[in-house]
Amino acid sequence: MPGTELFGAEERKEIEDVLSTGIMFRYNHDALRNNFWKAKDFEAEAKKITQAKYALAVSNGSAAILAALAASGIGAGDEVICPPFTYIATIEAILFLGGLPVFAEIDETLCLSAEGIKKAIGPKTKAVCLVHMCGGNANMDEIMAVVKQHNLILVEDAGQAFASSYKGTYTGLFGKAGAYSFDFFKIATAGEGGIMVTNDEPTYKLADSFCDHGHDHVGDKRGMENHPIIGFNFRISELHAAVGAAQTRKVPTIREINRHHKSFLQSKLAKTEGISFAKLGDENGDSATFLNMLLPSTEIAQRVVDEFNKAGIAGFDYWFKNMYHFINQWDHIKNMKTASKLAVQVLGAPQDYNNLQLPKTQEVIGRLISFGIKCNWTDAYMTEMAEKMSACVQKAMSPVNA
Repeated sequence: MPGTELFGAEERKEIEDVLSTGIMFRYNHDALRNNFWKAKDFEAEAKKITQAKYALAVSNGSAAILAALAASGIGAGDEVICPPFTYIATIEAILFLGGLPVFAEIDETLCLSAEGIKKAIGPKTKAVCLVHMCGGNANMDEIMAVVKQHNLILVEDAGQAFASSYKGTYTGLFGKAGAYSFDFFKIATAGEGGIMVTNDEPTYKLADSFCDHGHDHVGDKRGMENHPIIGFNFRISELHAAVGAAQTRKVPTIREINRHHKSFLQSKLAKTEGISFAKLGDENGDSATFLNMLLPSTEIAQRVVDEFNKAGIAGFDYWFKNMYHFINQWDHIKNMKTASKLAVQVLGAPQDYNNLQLPKTQEVIGRLISFGIKCNWTDAYMTEMAEKMSACVQKAMSPVNA
């Protein structure tokens, strides 16, 4: 959790600015707020890094992807191609907007593949919701070729990939709109917060209204603003935005440290038989928030997990059995266990979610073990860590354990 490792005077100063005025609401109250606009500052810092034309800070990353999808025109009955490996919020957002998820194959980038998208396209496909997982980036040239060929809407969930880029363009800015998360576990945190980005002004304006009960934010009297569309409340508070702004300013430094640490560990671990690493669409654009190891098989990966646990190695995720990031454990999605009826239950799902055939995805995620990279690690600590990890992998690879 790099962002949380660097909490300090900068975050305190931003919070104190807000507390000094008492104005924790992001809109209006101009005369009382001493010109402190922390949500606007947060948005400006995100734009500075990503070069997005428009950024909208919202209550969390889940709201950001919901807004990105809604403002891109995704709604009731729209089939949306999405990955089976993502934080569950991506799928929830599609469902809550009335969309119909269509699960497609990923590849060793840990993201949807162009081939997987192509095979999942049907006569009712409207959009692709591409998720850039574990700090990396997808093969965007190949994916964009498919998206353009089939005239699909692309929305990017880059919740785990803020500050990641592909050939000079930041994740989240290839399609109609994109989303980032700034929760407690990300490269920068607002505690809870998210940002939707787009280069399209009409899309931004729709999202801006959608996330604040339809307000158009024109004029200086909130109760007299027009409401061009129906919306809901996904506003971020000035307190959360204050932390987010301070944290986002630190991201270039965090990313540089992350990249050193990831490269250091990979150079050590690559010498061990059986260890390879997830690929990136563009290695130079990695935010390096995760070290993503690939083992030779699911069986060996599970033995490695057991060895890690025996050795007291912490800080890793074995996504194959994770309850919230991989489809194998999403029984509530497969069986549509809902509080109230969703459009998919009325219109019918485009796939049998209990009997999906995604062999490539199962193979990749079965082999994947990820470590969150910390920026306070030392070279000595990482050397010791790599030696322990290598020993565990060698033990798991031994014929005795086969």
